[in-house]
Amino acid sequence: MADTTFLGLRTVIYAAPNLSETKEWYTKAFGVEPYFDQPFYVGFNIGGFELGLDPNAQIVEGSTLTYWGVSDIGVSVQNLVSLGATLHSDIQDVGEGIKVSAVRDPFGNVIGVIENPHFSNY
Repeated sequence: MADTTFLGLRTVIYAAPNLSETKEWYTKAFGVEPYFDQPFYVGFNIGGFELGLDPNAQIVEGSTLTYWGVSDIGVSVQNLVSLGATLHSDIQDVGEGIKVSAVRDPFGNVIGVIENPHFSNY
């Protein structure tokens, strides 16, 4: 049987309209340099959890998207869909071995899932 175990919270993403300025502030605020630094996304490893900055996200109430860590994103997305969720965003390889996707639960909530080899499966 496929492993559908959720591994815990992995990533919280914040809107960053000015990515350079926002990255500088979070580097200072948390005292950590980003481990992933691209023009489309910056990620910090904060105590084993990711704080992400997205220049394309809009600053509005509810703009934070939470991703739950999984060991096999394909199996996990398929399992959620089999339970009545609908695909919100297809599985995407966003670089450096990281894959993300999101589903909408039957009630309309968006659930993000992430397979990220840069984090341990604890």
